[in-house]
Parts: sequence; structure tokens; C-alpha cells
Amino acid sequence: MAIGILTSGGDAPGLNAVIRAIVFSGIQTHGLEFLGIRNGWKGLVDQDVFELVRHDIMGISKQGGTILGTSRTNPFEHGGAERVREVMESTGMDALIAIGGEGTLAAANRLSDLGLPIVGVPKTVDNDLDATDYTFGFDTAVQIATEAMDRLRTTGDSHQRCMVAEVMGRHVGWIALHSGVAAGAHVILIPEKKTSIDQICDWVTKAHGRGRAPLVAVAEGFLLDSMTDVHNERGLDAFGRPRLGGIGEMLAPMIEDRTGIETRATTLGHIQRGGTPTAFDRVLATRLGWGALQMVRERKWGFMVALKGTEIVDVPFAEALGSLKTVPDARYDEVSALFG
Repeated sequence: MAIGILTSGGDAPGLNAVIRAIVFSGIQTHGLEFLGIRNGWKGLVDQDVFELVRHDIMGISKQGGTILGTSRTNPFEHGGAERVREVMESTGMDALIAIGGEGTLAAANRLSDLGLPIVGVPKTVDNDLDATDYTFGFDTAVQIATEAMDRLRTTGDSHQRCMVAEVMGRHVGWIALHSGVAAGAHVILIPEKKTSIDQICDWVTKAHGRGRAPLVAVAEGFLLDSMTDVHNERGLDAFGRPRLGGIGEMLAPMIEDRTGIETRATTLGHIQRGGTPTAFDRVLATRLGWGALQMVRERKWGFMVALKGTEIVDVPFAEALGSLKTVPDARYDEVSALFG
């Protein structure tokens, strides 16, 4: 049995640990063959495929990014199921493991519904897939964002400035919430909670009045109560979603104008999902890889692996894509009591 593996969408710490777990276990325990697909769905429709052997995955668990490369290509804009089936047949690929986030899994779901043998592994640093308690990459992103905010606080304290740290979070604010709490942010702004600029400035002023240099953590998908859409200056990706970034730079002059407090913004961007994954993400990614391989052996097409509590389980693609895992009101209310 020959199994194809692709990584698609944004990169995330832990992707290589998934690949290693699948290939190592498959070769060592089950005598399977593997085909690496370069650059996500693009490599599949372009038939950019190579034999993936044990030597290729030696020592890669600790590496960030993905040895297979990735892209945001939508396969349904390049031949769809017919082209994917053609490539799988011509390369002798009996099954496909697609590792990716919401867009990747949505494409995998459509292809599976059309009869292709596909299973999925969820990947999103935003931790926004409702069918799994955690996704690998999230813990690393939170750790990196927390370290960055710790550094921002020292320079803010030195100059008595307000520092605005923009972190990832397209639809949900898990990274902003966790890293903001860990770093002791005086304001945390998330997509689930529209907030007025007056309220933000009130929190900032209160913190400054206590002799603190205010720290504002904001998710890239946050909206002021006066906004009807996310701040977007970078167009759309291949799946029609806006490329976000810049809300922090928009908020900083507004805060400075209204409070008189010198304010600077930093957008962490891709820094959050690069570099060495944390131990938690390496272990989770490895367990998800093992689970995905087991699904292939059981021919559970149309399913993805997920973490429920401490157990790795199988869930249908449709369940994973039904809704986003947003920050509950109660969780945000707990934190907002500490603002200002």
C-alpha cells in the first residue's frame, strides 16, 4: 500500500513531527510505502510527487515548518477530483493523508465525498477547529507570543509607552487570550468581542494611571464596534479569505490621539508559527500522525484525527467543519475583570 502525504495552508510547528510519525511507524511496523507531495494541493495536481523514505524523516520532529513544503492552492480550481484521481492512479497512490487547517480539510472533505480515499490531520495555530480540543502549533504560537509580549513590556516600562501586540487569530481569539493572560496584558481584544475605542482607551488610561506601561494584546481578526468587517489591506487568498494583518497599527494612533500616551504597535505575524515546536506540540503531532495512519489502515475515509481530553479519536470531516471553536463569553469575562 502506497500512501501520499501533503501539508497545505499555513505552516505550523509540529507538521514535521506528524510526517515523521506516519512514515516511521508505517515503514517500521507495517511495511508500507509513502509518497511525499510537494507544496500541498499544488504539488498533487501538478504531480510533483517523490518517494518518501525513512532517511527523509530522520530527526525532523524538532524542526519547524514542513519538509514537504506548502501552498494555499485550491484543488478545485485546478481540475478538482478528476485531476486528483488521475494523479493518484498514475503514481500508484492508494490513499492520501491531508494535513492542514479549515481550507485544506474542506477540500479534503469534498474530494472524499466524491469517492477519493482521504483522511485528515487538523493543523491550525489558531486552535479554532471545534472537533478537537487542541491542534498542534497553538501551544508554540502562544509561547512565542508570550515571550514577545514580555519583551515589549520591558521597553514599554522604560519609556512609559503603551505597547500594542498583534497576534494571529482570524476568527477566534485563543492565542490573544492565552498569551495576553500569560504576559499580564492590561487589555485583550479578540474577534468574538467587538469593543469600542473609548473602552479600550479607558483601560489603557487606568493602567497608565497606576504607573504601568499599558500592554494591549489584539488578535488580527478583532473589530471595533464601529467596524463592519475585518481590517484587510492584503487582498484574498486562494480560498477567498482575506489576508489579515494591521489592526494593531490601526489602533495605536487612535489610542495615542485619545489618551496622549505614546503608543507603539508590533505585529508578530509569521514569527508565531516558525521555529522549534514546543514539547507539547511535538507529542500531540506525533500522536495525531499515529492516529491518521491507523485510520488509513482501517480505510476510514472522510475522517480526521482529533484530541478529546487526553485521547486521540476519529471524527468525520463534516463534524470538524461544522462550526468554529470560539472563546466562550464566560472565559473572556473572567479575564476582562483584570483589564485596566
